[in-house]
Formats: sequence, structure tokens, C-alpha cells
Amino acid sequence: MIDLFKKFQDVIKALNKRNVDYILIGGYAVILYGMPRLTQDLDLIIKMDHSNIKNFRYALEDVFKDDEIKEITFDELKKYAVIRYGCPDGFYIDVMAGIGEVADYDSINFETKVFKGSFVKIATPEALFELKKNTVRPEDKRDARFLKSLIEKGG
Repeated sequence: MIDLFKKFQDVIKALNKRNVDYILIGGYAVILYGMPRLTQDLDLIIKMDHSNIKNFRYALEDVFKDDEIKEITFDELKKYAVIRYGCPDGFYIDVMAGIGEVADYDSINFETKVFKGSFVKIATPEALFELKKNTVRPEDKRDARFLKSLIEKGG
């Protein structure tokens, strides 16, 4: 059985090693702020820059050794809202240049946290709340309630 947190950690280490400009959003971000929940995909917003996307591909290749990674390109990220990379072992990475007109790499407030010895660039609770507050999925509604409570407590 795949250890999802180990894969998460491996990907984050590789992104950092390759100096990729990314911001963690989604389920893993909420988990790192303390909400117990399950997720099977890693959601990332990356900076739209040819060199950054090339380094992103190199980082994924360092972890997964998969030829499919070459299909994640600048042009594809411009064309599609989300590119879902299905890793050979069942782990998923959703990579985005932004979320419609709402947010992109340059507009999302983020902070750097340490998780098991690795630095993680993660959207702030306020930024995550803004991304999740009007969504329809039940897990996003739970995340938004958790984030609102965290923000109100000054966390």
C-alpha cells in the first residue's frame, strides 16, 4: 500500500531541491494546518515561467521516473485549468497555473512551514479560505469551516 505522506514528502523535497516556485493548496495544505482529513492528491499552483515548469518536470522525474511527466508543459498549463498527473503508484498531483481569475502564483499569499524537516511553501489559512469558501464539494465546505475557525483564533 502506498504511503501517501511519504510520497507527499518526497515530492516536496524534490520541488525544493530543484528550486521550483510552487504553492501548496488543497487537502494537504489544510492537513498541515491541523485538520484531520484524507486526501489522495497533491494540489499545487506553480509559477508560469518556462524555466520553473522545466524544473517542476525534473523534480517529478526525480521522484517518479515516468515518461508521462514530459507532457506537463508551459503550453499545456496555459491551455488547461488543471493538469492531473497520475503517478505510476497511484498518487495524484493536480498542477495549476492558477484558479481562473481568482488566484495565481503571484497573487496568493503563502508562508513557509516546516514539515518533517522539509520546507513547504503553503497558502496562508486566509488564502485557502478564500479559495474554498464558495465551493460545492462537502470536503471543501468542511475545510472552509475549519479554516475560518483557525483564522478567528488567530492561527
